[in-house]
Amino acid sequence: MNTSYNRRNFLKMVGLGVTATILSSCNKTLGWKGGIAGQKKPNFLVILVDDMGFSDTGCYGGDIRTPNLDRLAENGLRFTNFYNTGRCWPSRASILTGYYPQQIRRDALPGIGGGARGIRPKWAPLLPKLLQPLGYRSYHSGKWHVDGKPVEQGFDKSFDYTDSDYHFIPETKMAEIEKPLQSAGSEEGYYASTAIADNAIRQLREHAEKYSDKPFFEYVAFTEPHFPVQAPKRDIDRYRDAYLKGWDQVRQERWKRMKEKGIVNCELSKLDSDIVPGWNLKPEQLQERIGPGEAGFAIPWDTLTEEQKRLQATKMAVHAAMVDRIDQEIGRILDQLKTMKAYDNTVIMFASDNGASAEQMIRGAGHDKSAPLGSAKSFICLGPGFSSAANTPLRLHKSWVHEGGISTPLIVHWPAGVKAQGELRNDLGHLIDIPPTLLELAGGKWPEKWEDQSVPKIPGRSLVPAFVKDGTMNHDYLWWYHCDNRAIRVGNWKLVSKGKEGPWELYDMKTDRCESCNLADKYPDKVGELSEKWTQSTEEFRKLALADGGGIPQQRKKKKKSEND
Repeated sequence: MNTSYNRRNFLKMVGLGVTATILSSCNKTLGWKGGIAGQKKPNFLVILVDDMGFSDTGCYGGDIRTPNLDRLAENGLRFTNFYNTGRCWPSRASILTGYYPQQIRRDALPGIGGGARGIRPKWAPLLPKLLQPLGYRSYHSGKWHVDGKPVEQGFDKSFDYTDSDYHFIPETKMAEIEKPLQSAGSEEGYYASTAIADNAIRQLREHAEKYSDKPFFEYVAFTEPHFPVQAPKRDIDRYRDAYLKGWDQVRQERWKRMKEKGIVNCELSKLDSDIVPGWNLKPEQLQERIGPGEAGFAIPWDTLTEEQKRLQATKMAVHAAMVDRIDQEIGRILDQLKTMKAYDNTVIMFASDNGASAEQMIRGAGHDKSAPLGSAKSFICLGPGFSSAANTPLRLHKSWVHEGGISTPLIVHWPAGVKAQGELRNDLGHLIDIPPTLLELAGGKWPEKWEDQSVPKIPGRSLVPAFVKDGTMNHDYLWWYHCDNRAIRVGNWKLVSKGKEGPWELYDMKTDRCESCNLADKYPDKVGELSEKWTQSTEEFRKLALADGGGIPQQRKKKKKSEND
């Protein structure tokens, strides 16, 4: 694909008024100078949520109230084939570096270390370091879960709340929190989404007051709706009885809306009723520690007891309230952009770090059976039944690399640059594409050297051509590996397996994104071709991860079980 042509085409079609002669001159001397001719470079707001399902937002077919995200989608773009890594910390590495996490030691490879404690090579700086020479100031608010400290990685300001065990911030941590801009408005106290939004707004206000001549990159990483499911009571009450219809009906309703919206064209997948994470509490432990309303597997709704139906529906109500609260807080951040007159020229991107979670464990302060579900003393998880509904119509959950674990919404909104309103993009994309996209829009290009080390070619590709037209950008392939789950997608073909012993499964993503019809026996040559490609890429990533010798450097292990986040 001719990059200079795409850039010319992009600028013409979005009406930025840059002539071909000027553009050619800029390309030759400085590289493309994204943004509007005669105006400032675009600002960037990247919003990442934690453990949210593919169909949870209204604009992707969900039943949860998300008016702010829906408006961004109505006036921007929605990507339908966009992916993450299937887990928290690997996705955060990808969204900030443009590399697969295994390439930079932020997720494990077969036979070698890496993962939540892996330390990146020096040649893999985070995006703020690359934006800094282009005049950008960078800010972070929320979950971190990347090696190193934010302010040492190029962020000018950071509010680091990497604690997924508590959504109502404990008194012991309140000393670390700046005075709230807005009361949580509930008896439970200050809520994490509110705190994260407060600090993002505080950073943006300071930028407007002191650095209005500079563009900014604001990275907002909400800890919600990660387990434990906790939310302000007034938000939970909005959904209290909404899910008593059960996960089977919710899945059917969401799937139908998604087909009507054009988000998917596949059939609804069947429930994987015997598959849960190996680290989950056993069903008998769930019954003992939580009560007889718990259910350890995604079984048909009509086989549950009435007590189980009530508990499961309430947990989903809390999950919905967490997503709802995120949307409300995003609305406050958008209001701040409008107040500082930065809204039109801010590229806003919204995504999730992985699919909804089937995890069931008790962490934090431990679960108080007498506490109202979703309150500050309640420490339970969504579980596999409604996780399957959140990931409608796709299979499996967070930590798997079947579609339910790795598919994410991607909303892109930029009034000054993206003229499409409410359009869908079916282009294949991944979180690794976000850094090269922002760097291109900022007028930069990927470095060939960093700290006197050669920088390997990034697998991420700029999404800029897709801002104009569907089908204008693609990947030769996309690759996954996590917890021994493997996958590769080449065009419409996807090869995937579950765990060390799982055989390869082959699916045609054009018609079977729900991964219901395994074609491995029918097309053994295709299985061989794709498995060879997966192995070849894995070996390349292994060599890169070990290139500086001495094995995989690790951060000192913390007491928190962060690898289950």
